[in-house]
Amino acid sequence: MKGLTFQLFPHEKAKADAESAGVFQPQPDHATFRNNTDDKATAGVDSDAAAAGACDQPAIRVEWRDLSDDDRNAFIGAVKCLLGKPSAGPQYPGSQSRYEDLVSVHQQMTGSIHMVAQFLPWHRYYLSIYESFLREECQYGGPMPWWDESKDAADFTVSPLFTDQWFGPIPGKGPNGEETCLGTGFPITLHIGPGGDLTDRCLGRALDTSLTSQCTADFANYCNSYGDYASMESCAEGGPHAYCHNGIGGAMSDVASSPGDPVFFMHHSFIDYNWRIWQNADPARLSEVGGNTVSDGSGPQLDLEYVLTSKGLRDDITVRDVMDTQGGYLCYQYSY
Repeated sequence: MKGLTFQLFPHEKAKADAESAGVFQPQPDHATFRNNTDDKATAGVDSDAAAAGACDQPAIRVEWRDLSDDDRNAFIGAVKCLLGKPSAGPQYPGSQSRYEDLVSVHQQMTGSIHMVAQFLPWHRYYLSIYESFLREECQYGGPMPWWDESKDAADFTVSPLFTDQWFGPIPGKGPNGEETCLGTGFPITLHIGPGGDLTDRCLGRALDTSLTSQCTADFANYCNSYGDYASMESCAEGGPHAYCHNGIGGAMSDVASSPGDPVFFMHHSFIDYNWRIWQNADPARLSEVGGNTVSDGSGPQLDLEYVLTSKGLRDDITVRDVMDTQGGYLCYQYSY
């Protein structure tokens, strides 16, 4: 059985619209870069800063290829630690670990966090929960990594991410288009998905280069050329986000249970990065949202007071809380 895959935004439409409006010229997120050396600066979710509404020393999210091997080892070890910790309880159906509690919430909320305007802020919130689990429950003390997948779009198989030592390889499709189970990296059993099911199966991948080759900086810039949030979000979700999910295949191509593959969070760091770059182009964008909150268009428009929930993983917050990655609730920036 297979779950639903991600809906794609046409690359050519994004390109044509961008060329009509003027192709976006990104400004790096390191304009206010600080070489933080104290321990607190490694945490992107700072409870003290949140209480004070301050972010004086933003943590730096470091691109995977710039991370030291020691930090890579520590990070992978922390992810495996979450996979080994017991689930918090039956409110996360099918979960066999603390890591899968995260997967369960994503599965339960699929319809309210995809093809809707809150897609970007909810996943930014979700990434912050993942980080807090790694730090608080598995004592990860290094910088949070992110993955600039545009640098690997030409050939994901040679990415420094997809190695036996780190996240495991990314094999191509089998003779009948099937995925291949991983034997290294994360040779784990999934218990959540596909779709809304709870079916034990291996973690597999099935590379489709016709899709991953579209995960480029150009495509991201085309999406960021839209001047309004709703249009940008729709392009980002159906563009680089969806092409990479479907292109990696296996669990990653299943909308509901895609976080079952640990590369999910690396991929979403790239999507969050691109949103941050769009925001950097105009200070007003730190408070700009819009678009439908229900996928069929029947719901209210997204506003800053819309509540983001994680079904008990962390306290509910509002969209306003995650609009600025250096706004207090969050306290991080990207390395470039």
